Amino acid sequence: MEFSAKQIAELLNGKIIGDSDIKVSTVSKIEEGFAGSLSFLSNPKYIQYLYTTKSSIVLINNSFVPEKEVQSTLIKVEDAYHAFASLLEIYNQQKSHKEGISGDSIIEDSAKIGEHVYIGANSYIGANSLIGDQTKIYPNTYIGDNVKIGNKVIIFSGANIYSDCIIKDGCTLHSGVVVGSDGFGFAPQNASEFKKVPQIGNVIIEESVEIGANTTIDRATLGSTIIRKGVKLDNLIQVAHNVEIGENTVIAAQTGIAGSTKIGKNCMIGGQVAIAGHITIADNVKAGAKAGIAQSVKKEGVILQGIPAIELRNFWRSAAVFKLLPDMKHQIDNLERIIGKEKGE
Repeated sequence: MEFSAKQIAELLNGKIIGDSDIKVSTVSKIEEGFAGSLSFLSNPKYIQYLYTTKSSIVLINNSFVPEKEVQSTLIKVEDAYHAFASLLEIYNQQKSHKEGISGDSIIEDSAKIGEHVYIGANSYIGANSLIGDQTKIYPNTYIGDNVKIGNKVIIFSGANIYSDCIIKDGCTLHSGVVVGSDGFGFAPQNASEFKKVPQIGNVIIEESVEIGANTTIDRATLGSTIIRKGVKLDNLIQVAHNVEIGENTVIAAQTGIAGSTKIGKNCMIGGQVAIAGHITIADNVKAGAKAGIAQSVKKEGVILQGIPAIELRNFWRSAAVFKLLPDMKHQIDNLERIIGKEKGE
């Protein structure tokens, strides 16, 4: 798949300096550029590579003026970094364009399939399920009964969507994602036995959510586990039953959220954060890596760190004391010896 400098400039509303007919078929870092690739320059640290790169085309900011001759064709844009990101998105959409239903897939007669859909080999679509227009379901994917999947959804290979779940428009689920598995509900019967509590709810994933590889989202015991619009979940995250995650919240890998917790809008949760069940976290809260959030966070916009999690400023004050503990222990031991001698012990 090739693009000429002229085509790229038209897409990005840019100005060409050099050969408008030169073509590229891939992208590269500016310091590792080669013929046929496109790079970008936005960070001043990399200016030196502009004069040595072998990239055929380089995107640069309108405000940048080269100090010496450049071999590559330049395309000037308002913001080279954002222009490059936009170009990558267009490139990725065209590269991953697929359509058609594999003869190796199994689709129940009562399922409804939209237009321009891709369903890969060995995939299963359950009874009464609905697949929206332009959705892509990659090979070896399981879609249970009564599942509703919206338009332009991408579900990569090996994902499992259990019965009755809802995935709305524009979502992306990466390989190994499990949506709608049973919540962890067991009622103790005696000292050594537990009785499983049936989990009869579902999972609702709203528009433009992206879920990383091997993340699991449990169905509700009753009602719904809800992932609101625009949420981004990293790989290897556990979302328990009846959790609600607010709009545009982002959560990094290996975080675990216990049941019935509600997380607000626009939160940022770091890696390996542990969040207890049945609590509420306010909007715009940030939690640093490995924080342990054991109780509700009512104040919006706070930054948390530590186990148990406390506000960042208090955490750093505490950390300053932690560092002194060995010396303080040594001083206390010396004082005890001196006191002991004075008492004749």
